[in-house]
Amino acid sequence: MDPKRELTSVDLAALVGELGTYEGAKVDKAYLYGDDLVRLKMRDFDRGRVELMLEVGETKRAHTVAPERVPDAPGRPPQFAMMLRNRLSGADFVDVEQYEFDRILEFVFEREDGVTRIIVELFGQGNVAVTDGEYEVIDSLETVRLKSRTVVPGSRYEFPETRTNPLTVSREAFGHEMEESDTDVVRTLATQLNFGGLYGEEVCSRAGVEKAMDIADADEDIYDRLYEATERLALDVRNRNFEPRLYFEDDEAGDENEGEAGDDSSPDTVVDVTPFPLEEHAELAAEPYDSFLSALDDYFFRLELADEEEPDPTDQRPDFEEEIAKYERIIEQQEGAIEGFELEAEAMREKAELLYAEYGLVDDILTTIQEARARDRPWDEIEERFEVGKERGIEAAEAVVDLDGSEGVVTIDLDGDRIDLVARDGLEQNADRLYTEAKRIAEKKEGALAAIEDTREDLTDAKGRRDRWEAEDDGDDGADDADEDEDRDWLAEPSVPIRENEPWFDRFRWFHTSDGYLVIGGRNADQNEELVKKYLEPGDKVLHTQAHGGPVTVLKATDPSEASSSEIELPETSIEEAAQFAVSYASVWKDGRYAGDVYAVDSDQVTKTPESGEYLEKGGFAIRGDRTYYDDTPVGVTVGIQCEPYTRVIGGPPSAIEGQAATTIELEPGRYAQADAAKRLYREFRERFADESFVRKIASPDRIQHFMPPGGSRIAEE
Repeated sequence: MDPKRELTSVDLAALVGELGTYEGAKVDKAYLYGDDLVRLKMRDFDRGRVELMLEVGETKRAHTVAPERVPDAPGRPPQFAMMLRNRLSGADFVDVEQYEFDRILEFVFEREDGVTRIIVELFGQGNVAVTDGEYEVIDSLETVRLKSRTVVPGSRYEFPETRTNPLTVSREAFGHEMEESDTDVVRTLATQLNFGGLYGEEVCSRAGVEKAMDIADADEDIYDRLYEATERLALDVRNRNFEPRLYFEDDEAGDENEGEAGDDSSPDTVVDVTPFPLEEHAELAAEPYDSFLSALDDYFFRLELADEEEPDPTDQRPDFEEEIAKYERIIEQQEGAIEGFELEAEAMREKAELLYAEYGLVDDILTTIQEARARDRPWDEIEERFEVGKERGIEAAEAVVDLDGSEGVVTIDLDGDRIDLVARDGLEQNADRLYTEAKRIAEKKEGALAAIEDTREDLTDAKGRRDRWEAEDDGDDGADDADEDEDRDWLAEPSVPIRENEPWFDRFRWFHTSDGYLVIGGRNADQNEELVKKYLEPGDKVLHTQAHGGPVTVLKATDPSEASSSEIELPETSIEEAAQFAVSYASVWKDGRYAGDVYAVDSDQVTKTPESGEYLEKGGFAIRGDRTYYDDTPVGVTVGIQCEPYTRVIGGPPSAIEGQAATTIELEPGRYAQADAAKRLYREFRERFADESFVRKIASPDRIQHFMPPGGSRIAEE
């Protein structure tokens, strides 16, 4: 039998009781592995470190794991992990519940600044949605846009339609569900009563009822026996009468291990884990456990070991089409979200403009309410006054649709648009609130645009891997399939496949440090202004030359599409490379000097607000607090051609670029004008690559010049 890879509804019903014993634990940090495994590191004051794993991919699980089995922390945390850290760091774990009898868990965390709910969907494609205390979605691993429900950041989380819960169903409702069926008994239990296949069979076995019996042949006595078996199972779950079991496929090997819980050396293949012994598994070897959580931990650990031992033939073609289709679906959903943000923002702006268009009418409504409240008139009386006004045909009264005294909100209808107004505020304040909301929604659109670029990069990468696989397969039937792209001699390749990418930051100066962090710098005063106003986030570093005329240089802790974080400790190597970048693209290089002084500050030390009596020119900014100086930082720029994962020109500090490019040329201040030097580099690159057409396509002199410092340069070897 195939090993179980998804927890059942019965498993989750049993699981929440044991997970609830950790209530009061504090969250230390959150991690995201790949795109479907969330790890929450917590501290329980009685039991110490607690590791909670939530996986919603091909394997769907939620349980604690032994600390020694926790995978190493991934590299740079992605957006979702940073968002979780921002919301959960120091929060208390206060509750966990199963939604109805569905395969959904809701974890609740509290902190002084609010409540965070993590909703884990362990069905279908799987999902993890993070909401606030009112179920407004902050973010989710997957965006869901269906006719039946929506899970989109900024909207209210929608649970799936409620289904029958067999653990709480009455005898009358149980009989009704059975009678409505037109199939056999076990399928009715599995689908109509939502037991699923395994527990549908288990109920039949415990009740002594033939599974394949046609529902038309079942009488009230059969229903009674099935309901009694269901009640006993429900009682075990409610009272936590658990005797967890791991089940193995090999009877003889499993018998040898009976009673030896947690033996990682077992060679047997695990096939199931249950909160209590099942009659359906009576023929399988079993291993008892003291708790369901420890059984789950062992089960999925052994399952992972078994998966790693399975042969992975290199001649089997990966399912590139499925991966590509996945990214295309995500892009389609993201495009829909962007369109939705645009429409929503436009609707808010139109409502604000409507208020001004009907200034007299709206002002009359608000003034009437405010004057009545000033005279301590109750809301009911004010509402009655508007009703009388409607009967008299007063235009202002007819525009009032609803009056909510508990919230102090009046809803009006202007040209078919319903607008909620805060009654105590004036028209201008209400309009400004709508404009502000439109701006907030527009900012969401900007984040979505950045996110869609990331997805497009993933799509391009997937297509590139598919093309390389097919090219290699056509050439040598996969004989060299084990060779990694980074080991290929790109210079000798007769034809280098082009994988283009235009990241959002390409119009700035930019490079990735040797640690993988993004550094961006302005090309002019306008871009310097934009970097500080739009892209500077908590946790980032800002670097600038001591000499006037250098670019604003930002070492990013996160991407703009990610939640910002001040928790990331940026490596010193990245800061030093960013400092060299700052000095190299400043007037220091242009003046023919080989070193200059650079200072670094945290993002919260940078402000566009000058002190009294000061003036900041465009692109300028003020610094508050201490600076860290990097004196006599040497200039240094290397330009290279990258072939993996994308084909493009890159440029920046030599220590960063040399590890990311197939070939590089180092520059130093010299006598050749920028355009002339770019042509010299272009000719040199063409001579190095066997595929000259490749260089012409992706590394034109103009593109090379994009990464060169201002002023004169020469090749360092000359």
